[in-house]
Amino acid sequence: MPRILLVDDEPDLLQLLRYRLEREGFEVFWAEDGQEALQKLRETRPDLVVLDVMMPRMDGVETCKRIRNDVAFAQIPILMLTARTTENDEILGLEAGADDYLPKPISTHLFISRLRALLRRIQPEAAPEIEVASMFDIRVDRERYLVLRTVEGAREEEIRLPRKEFELLYFLITHPGKVYSRQEILNQVWGSEVFVVDRTVDVHVRKIREKLGEEYIETVKGVGYRFKQ
Repeated sequence: MPRILLVDDEPDLLQLLRYRLEREGFEVFWAEDGQEALQKLRETRPDLVVLDVMMPRMDGVETCKRIRNDVAFAQIPILMLTARTTENDEILGLEAGADDYLPKPISTHLFISRLRALLRRIQPEAAPEIEVASMFDIRVDRERYLVLRTVEGAREEEIRLPRKEFELLYFLITHPGKVYSRQEILNQVWGSEVFVVDRTVDVHVRKIREKLGEEYIETVKGVGYRFKQ
């Protein structure tokens, strides 16, 4: 269920959009100004943000810039809604980091369509169909469910990992250098239909490090994990 953060100071519009989004199967959170939006962003970690431009305390353009400057949220798609419809206003919003821009009053059908289009762009990549993945001295054989490490030249030692540790390692090693949040890892390895907490990822990473060493999986503070490239 995609999570949407709506940010607008018009209660009627918030209620309308929330109603339509929930009917379409989205999980919806909301805020009434930019400062509240930044707080809700950290609490809810949405998949997409819908921002009004003209708001009290902090407007949408400044809010957009702050989201883009935060490494933990810089990749979240942002759709701007505004009554300011000149070309310069649109350029200002896009240059602040918005991915799309819709004028008010809006068509809810067009709004949902644009929102879905943005979400399709960020669908997590499926793990490549690679049976054996190798990086440095580690080789992960998916077909045989083996993790092998080269020692003393050509000799390989087998490292036994439980299933989820193996799948987590395989996912990261087939996407070297790319940072994944805990939620993205949970969705890819455990599946979106299974309820487990973010802490589960930390525990499994720690166990993998205990068996392989600290040097392969890197922690990106405030974001998540990546396999060293």
